Amino acid sequence: MREVLENNILSFWLKMQDFENGGFYGQMKGDGTLVKDANKGGILNARILWSFSAAYRVTGKPEYLEAATRAKDYIINKFYDKEFGGIFWELDCKGNPVDTKKQFYALGFAIYGLSEYARATGNEEALEYAKKLFFTIEEHSLDTQYNGYIEACTREWNEIADMRLSDLDENYPKSQNTHLHIIEPYANLYRIWKDERLEKALRNLIDIFCDKILNPETHHLDLFFDMDWKRGAGQLESYGHDIECSWLMHEAALVLGDKDVLAKVEPIVQLVAKASEKGLNPDGSMTHEANVDTGYVDADRHWWVQAENVVGWMNIYQYFGTKPDSSEWAKSALDKAELCWKYIKDNLIDHELGEWYWSRDPEGNINKKDDHAGFWKCPYHNSRMCLETIERNFQSFPIIYNS
Repeated sequence: MREVLENNILSFWLKMQDFENGGFYGQMKGDGTLVKDANKGGILNARILWSFSAAYRVTGKPEYLEAATRAKDYIINKFYDKEFGGIFWELDCKGNPVDTKKQFYALGFAIYGLSEYARATGNEEALEYAKKLFFTIEEHSLDTQYNGYIEACTREWNEIADMRLSDLDENYPKSQNTHLHIIEPYANLYRIWKDERLEKALRNLIDIFCDKILNPETHHLDLFFDMDWKRGAGQLESYGHDIECSWLMHEAALVLGDKDVLAKVEPIVQLVAKASEKGLNPDGSMTHEANVDTGYVDADRHWWVQAENVVGWMNIYQYFGTKPDSSEWAKSALDKAELCWKYIKDNLIDHELGEWYWSRDPEGNINKKDDHAGFWKCPYHNSRMCLETIERNFQSFPIIYNS
């Protein structure tokens, strides 16, 4: 895992630094063509910030701190809206805003990256900006009538007609995906800032996942919702999000450290992981998603789904499969993680360009139509998979470990 982290993933992203215009290049096409004048996305840059910050915290390598600092400065100086607050969705290659909408998913990832930088370095500037973004989300996204968080606003925090994260998403005011990537940074921020309002928000988010987003019949996580939490867009199943949420929701409860919350969450963590097994394939890989209403299945093996598949099952094994009285299902979780890791090594790691392919189809064909690096193709799911494995087994690795 460390070999892949350092010599495949992070080594690639170190080469993506834009020394002419600042920050990092915005795109490399699937065929390896670097697009130096591509626009720069807030998601990509926040995930770069998180990845290098976490890598520095775990390994202590100065080149990772340098890259993390570059990403932190670019987020603060270019992506942060000095007039209205929040994070711009997209900049041009020179760092000028081209899409100024405020997608709360992006604000969440900025908190994730900034809080990790502060966690790794003790940097007060990063922590202060993470706090600012927390209060911004609570002020402009939190629905005080029905609870939960809306998707997006205009730059000035007014209503916006198109709330979608991307063209692939449905246009609903609330989504599982955005809530997932708000609970994730809130938990990380709470590690270093024990604020009462943040604690309340984290508890509330855990309840939202357990009581609103979880489908009580299927134990999958429903994806899109109206303001009053009526499920929208039909019965959709995203197996990657299921397994990812199983461990992120558990992580939030563990960070909170409340035994009563853990007692509520841990059975649900296992139910969601079990539901995600519907997407598992005999070779260890996980299918992307399915529309149960239409019968459509996207059976491609996306890079991010496989990375989360490894962490999710590793988490199940670590917490529920290592005791003498553990169920055979929980004990077998490590086998699922290892088999998927084998699939990744054999099928997704690009040994020529570095990084991973976007996906392979069920017949094994490599997807080179989608980006090799870009707005959504970032060093986050895969670097985090490696770092989670290293940290969960840190005593066996010759690394610098900072709790």
